[in-house]
Amino acid sequence: MEIAIASSNFLNHLRVERGLADNSISAYRRDLHQFEVFLDERHLAFNGVTPQVIVEFRNFLLQKGLAETSLQRALSTLRTFYRYLSREEGVIDPTGDLEKSKQSRRLPKALTVAEVISLINAAEREGDPVTLRDRALLELLYGSGARISELLNLDLVDVHQFAETETETLKLRGKGGKERIVPLGSFASAALRDYLVRVRPQLAAKSIRPTNALFLNRRGTRLSRQSAWQFIFDAAKSAGIDAKVSPHVFRHSYATHLLDGGADIRVVQELLGHASVTTTQIYTLITIDKVRETYSLAHPRARS
Repeated sequence: MEIAIASSNFLNHLRVERGLADNSISAYRRDLHQFEVFLDERHLAFNGVTPQVIVEFRNFLLQKGLAETSLQRALSTLRTFYRYLSREEGVIDPTGDLEKSKQSRRLPKALTVAEVISLINAAEREGDPVTLRDRALLELLYGSGARISELLNLDLVDVHQFAETETETLKLRGKGGKERIVPLGSFASAALRDYLVRVRPQLAAKSIRPTNALFLNRRGTRLSRQSAWQFIFDAAKSAGIDAKVSPHVFRHSYATHLLDGGADIRVVQELLGHASVTTTQIYTLITIDKVRETYSLAHPRARS
């Protein structure tokens, strides 16, 4: 069997049996292609790879100047790939003795509450009603903790309102197609209703074909990731926030602020759609750092 066939079978396994998202599949494909090129240049067969070859591949990636996170992802891809081959084809796994480098866990960046409010306010521009959509999307990013792809994939039927309390919820589809229901606060609900009443009908009328997409662009079709990234970047610039801001910053801020406010970590795990609480626990490190900093500044015996 050639590596191209083995890779194709492996990617199909990830897509069908493990239900991985398209973005994850693409990352695996890129890593495997790099490995395939590496083997071809050295005239090596994938089913005869030794631990030494894996080490050489790691050094090859280092020489290319790959970032530590990208390097670790590539090595993780090989571990998963060879475990699959070992199980399905009886290929000897050469990655077993490969040590993971002890890289420090990078804490996700979180904005302050004041920065979030400033950024959301900057998204809406007077004289341009379409920016009510931009404000609504930012309110939902911060008010739900959703990934940007989850919000852009929403349809109208995914928004549910309870008449008695006027509370709204979103049905989000996360990684692997896993669904979860998240509540929205009053600010996010108000911004969403404002967009749905004042802007979306006008945008929908511009489309040749009817669409159920929640967020529409100026042509009346589903809003793209590129457009969302751009107006978030523009809003950050208008708000005078110098730090690099991306849609994921709102998710980080959502989790951090919930934990700062005393939310149970298991509840935050459910709201974020994490399969394991271990993933959610990284946000507790931010909170602990804040506690440590406050103690250091406030306690008379904290420093010599």
